[in-house]
Amino acid sequence: MNERAEQLKAIDRLLNIMDELRTQCPWDKKQTMESLRHLTIEETYELGDAILEKDLEEVKKELGDLLLHIVFYAKIGSETKDFDIADVANGICEKLINRHPHIYGDVKVENEEEVKQNWENIKLKEGKKSVLEGVPNSLPSMVKANRIQEKVAGVGFDWEHPEQVFEKVKEELSELEVEIKQGNPDRLESEFGDVLFSMINYARFLNVNPENALERTNKKFIKRFQYLESKAKQAGKSLKDMTLAEMDIFWEEAKKI
Repeated sequence: MNERAEQLKAIDRLLNIMDELRTQCPWDKKQTMESLRHLTIEETYELGDAILEKDLEEVKKELGDLLLHIVFYAKIGSETKDFDIADVANGICEKLINRHPHIYGDVKVENEEEVKQNWENIKLKEGKKSVLEGVPNSLPSMVKANRIQEKVAGVGFDWEHPEQVFEKVKEELSELEVEIKQGNPDRLESEFGDVLFSMINYARFLNVNPENALERTNKKFIKRFQYLESKAKQAGKSLKDMTLAEMDIFWEEAKKI
């Protein structure tokens, strides 16, 4: 691994390259925070994919792409005299120091849960009106639900035991079943949402990340279905012309691979 001096040298090199690109490259010169936004979101998801695949070489590359975006935003901020990369770095340093009084102060904590509770309480003292203010509106719904539950749990609004949460899941499933029989689309959607929300909450008690879990299942399904497609093609058949029983043979083969 590189020594601290080499790490700082690499960051300085990136900052210099960004300065050059901003003044010399036609594409880089015209970018704004708004034009970069969707690209940053895309890069974040690509990093997430690499992490799930446990491809550390790809993780390194995607971190570089994301770091470039951070430097890019800071460069634009410096051009408008609003902030620069030093302000960004110092800002997060001050936040970390302030929110870790058990490291940089005299607060004592016994475990991770107390750290989380202190974190949320400090945020409220900083002027936040709600512990949920830090949950971005644009987050995907599953990620948002998970963050909402983590946030409120941080101030003590939580179940005490996993069994209680599982009972809530079963309760929501029963209510969904009632609405399925009633056939009211609006109520059905509402109860279905309640089931998903309770399942995401239960995942937290099982120390399972629901987003990661669902994405693993997505990837597993894709691989199995693509195997089914390839086997059907080898047999000279079209999926739409095959029976479910025929497809199920290849599906079971895919599960064993």
